[in-house]
Amino acid sequence: MALDYKLLEIIACPVCKGKLNYDKERSELVCRADKLAYPIEDDIPVLLENRARPLTADEIPS
Repeated sequence: MALDYKLLEIIACPVCKGKLNYDKERSELVCRADKLAYPIEDDIPVLLENRARPLTADEIPS
């Protein structure tokens, strides 16, 4: 089962309330503003700041 794109339109980053981008390959939701990636577990986004991982320098768009 894939992430529901309607859900992606209404959820936001819990830190900055900004847009999240879906990274299907890593199964994560990415906030470019805060440089954080939130995991998706069992098709459920885990939008907890303490569960987010910081993006590496290679993952941050220039």
